[in-house]
Amino acid sequence: MDALDRVVKPKTKRAKRFLEKREPKLSENIKNAMLIKGGNANATVTQVLRDVYALKKPYGVLYKKKNITRPFEDQTSLEFFSKKSDCSLFMFGSHNKKRPNNLVIGRMYDYHVLDMIELGIEKFVSLKDIKNSKCPEGTKPMLIFAGDDFDVTEDYRRLKSLLIDFFRGPTVPNIRLAGLEYVLHFTALSGKIYFRSYKLLLKKSGCRTPRIELEEMGPSLDLVLRRTHLASDDLYKLSMKMPKALKPKKKKNISHDTFGTTYGRIHMQKQDLSKLQTRKMKGLKKRPAERITEGQEKKAKRIKKN
Repeated sequence: MDALDRVVKPKTKRAKRFLEKREPKLSENIKNAMLIKGGNANATVTQVLRDVYALKKPYGVLYKKKNITRPFEDQTSLEFFSKKSDCSLFMFGSHNKKRPNNLVIGRMYDYHVLDMIELGIEKFVSLKDIKNSKCPEGTKPMLIFAGDDFDVTEDYRRLKSLLIDFFRGPTVPNIRLAGLEYVLHFTALSGKIYFRSYKLLLKKSGCRTPRIELEEMGPSLDLVLRRTHLASDDLYKLSMKMPKALKPKKKKNISHDTFGTTYGRIHMQKQDLSKLQTRKMKGLKKRPAERITEGQEKKAKRIKKN
């Protein structure tokens, strides 16, 4: 049995708290990412990993030593590191003659590789090369995806889901306008993926809503899709399953449209419009003769019923 797989009984309170943090929860912790350098990574791949780690801080772990592994052939080392560092996302960088400047981005389910996609770096501009002010650590980015391929092709659709998982950061209930500081833009065009990072500048516009300008912050990457290892539909569906305790209970006679507007249906008894209170006018008052005839008609109906 593997040392990480055996049942460990905590001997101290600190160890008990550590194990409780890793227990399954209804609302899971923020997904951490590990960035691993391959055995033959060059300077470009190493700098890409450093820049991505700068964007992911503090929800990332950067391994500085080289690790000789091939994710598409043997995934045991990735699963070992995932369990050791409690990371459900990973990025692996390598370089060789057949696949130069190679990146593998993937995610785990139950400490096993769910799906991973291999990308080739064709052009790279580092954070250091763009001399602009940077965003503070831990800032939640806005994600924009442009291109029909992200909605049409299955590989690109899964890549979009993977990139959202990787860069989304913590889930927040409210958003402050001043907290929207930078944008990650992904464009799929002509078989390539263009990754750009912009800082958001709020300028005076003369009204309450500020004028927005984008300033390139870096890193900037031109990527090409290479190999893919995608989970089966059943396994992917299982990984997306929501616990029963978190599922919203259905409320009767309440529906929502695509814009989030809530509609309610009210069931009422049949109304007698003759008893409806209207505006009192002298012209609508009944005459004494009409009242007498109405009273006689009601008496006649009661006699018939009896």
